[in-house]
Amino acid sequence: MQVIQRLSDLQQRVGQELGVGEWLQVDQARIDQFAQATGDHQWIHVDPARAARGPFGATVAHGFLTLSLLPVLLASSFTIADSAMGVNYGLNRVRFPAPVPVGSRLRARAVLQQFEPLPGGDGAQLTLDVTIEREGQDKPVCAAQILVRRHV
Repeated sequence: MQVIQRLSDLQQRVGQELGVGEWLQVDQARIDQFAQATGDHQWIHVDPARAARGPFGATVAHGFLTLSLLPVLLASSFTIADSAMGVNYGLNRVRFPAPVPVGSRLRARAVLQQFEPLPGGDGAQLTLDVTIEREGQDKPVCAAQILVRRHV
């Protein structure tokens, strides 16, 4: 994990990779819990027997489940020591170029694209290009540009 001492240090890191996270396994229990929470019970996610005969040969994680893993995946890739709080501000774009079959291991890679100080001087808005990778695969499972506001 990359440790960045001060939020303000990121002004000099625009265009650079901030870190690569640890692997996280996506099991059927997590997929089922997400289906329960969101009401999205499509068979490709929650019916292992039917999904085994489907296009991916197994159940696959919801795209929005993959996206919702960003906080935990990013938390293992970098930390900002003097930041007391982070707030999700939004997304500029999201794509799911490849599926996440049950049992996959994922990690995030973050590149800082923009650093904008917030009014009042107590924080900054960060624009990050995040790629979620699946172990053993070249094609990412998610590519997102996210906006995060960090406060000191």
